[in-house]
Amino acid sequence: MNLKTKICLAAVILIFLAALAGTVYVLRPIDSTYVEIVQDGTVLYTIDLADAENQSFTIESEDGGYNVVTIEDGQIYMSDADCPDGVCISSGVLRSGLSIVCLPHKLVIRFVEDTE
Repeated sequence: MNLKTKICLAAVILIFLAALAGTVYVLRPIDSTYVEIVQDGTVLYTIDLADAENQSFTIESEDGGYNVVTIEDGQIYMSDADCPDGVCISSGVLRSGLSIVCLPHKLVIRFVEDTE
């Protein structure tokens, strides 16, 4: 193996390790009970699931569509929506490191760091 091959191999290994470290950092679990509901880049609600009462509420989008967000027993999920694919509904309960996304209505539910 010549020197150029060794340098290229080392560079590829370093890039792979950096990408792996970045992925682990981004997908690390957040130890928070706070969620944000964001629509089209605007934070509509910040909710502490530890203190939230069981409830459902509707969020309307500019295109006339809607999403029904449900909080039950300290968990949050999308219980109904009129979007054509229904991916947001099938996402189920929000889990650490993941988000619930409704692309047609530009709506995102995600965990955030404690706001206190």
